[in-house]
Amino acid sequence: MPREVWERVLEQVAKTAHTIQFYFQGEPLLNKDLPVMIREAHDAGLYTIVSTNAQAMTPDLAQALVDAGLDRIIVSMDGLTDASYNAYRIGGSLSKTKEALRYLHEAKGKRRMVIELQCLRLKTNEHEWAQFKRAYKALGADRLVFKTAQLYDYANGHPLMPSEPKYSRYIQGSDGHYHRRPLSKGCFRVWSGVVITTNGDVLPCCYDKAHAHAYGNIMEKPLQELFFNDKALAFRNAAFQQTPQICQECYK
Repeated sequence: MPREVWERVLEQVAKTAHTIQFYFQGEPLLNKDLPVMIREAHDAGLYTIVSTNAQAMTPDLAQALVDAGLDRIIVSMDGLTDASYNAYRIGGSLSKTKEALRYLHEAKGKRRMVIELQCLRLKTNEHEWAQFKRAYKALGADRLVFKTAQLYDYANGHPLMPSEPKYSRYIQGSDGHYHRRPLSKGCFRVWSGVVITTNGDVLPCCYDKAHAHAYGNIMEKPLQELFFNDKALAFRNAAFQQTPQICQECYK
């Protein structure tokens, strides 16, 4: 995110926002300015979160994140062996992830930052779930969170789909095909926040990966105006009925 976009974001959210999540469809540790941005958000009184695959973590970066006042870091690790980890994290390194957890734990010391280990529930790691519960603290994490996985081409099943249906976002119908589990109507997310992209586009949520429902651009109009404009209100009404395509893939 260019400096001028970040400054506009911070200026407009500092007085009213509670939390800034420094991630959206990319790897935040690749942004060399991340510790500075976290420090500035922290100094503005905002709760800060980073979610990462941790492949770019170093001891110096871990210390910089802690010193910046980061409140919570989510580290994705979807397996305890190379085979189970790489079934989903193709091209990633389990050993780098483990090293990153150690760097963060050592840098944190007695500070309040929460290190959260996140594991997707997959067919390829379901035999390790109990071990995850026993091992996450020894790996350097403060808490463990399991999440269901968003899969593609799931209609006829998927090799990563867990054996127990209750751990999947998808359920087999009477037609033999798999469908997304039905959700209750309404969406707190589109009323409680927005996603602001690196070029300043304001999106309703993180499922709008193609910027199809942008309310406008924060470099052109104030965020408060965009948050309540006609595009935003129309999208929220549509989201209540789950009619937008991005709502069909949501599991929040």
